[in-house]
Amino acid sequence: MARTCVDATITHHHAVGRDHRPWYDHQRPAPFAAALQAMKSTLDPVAILNPGVLLDLISQDRA
Repeated sequence: MARTCVDATITHHHAVGRDHRPWYDHQRPAPFAAALQAMKSTLDPVAILNPGVLLDLISQDRA
């Protein structure tokens, strides 16, 4: 996307789908990604809600 060269974006995390994901990873700040991953791990520990759409799937071994 051309807009990334001027630190702009044409989407927000609510509108990201599988086709926007490669660009979204480069546009979101690392602290936001970490916070989103922490919330996702807590609220959806078995990753059944939109797996792999906003965040990479990570192994979550929970007993």
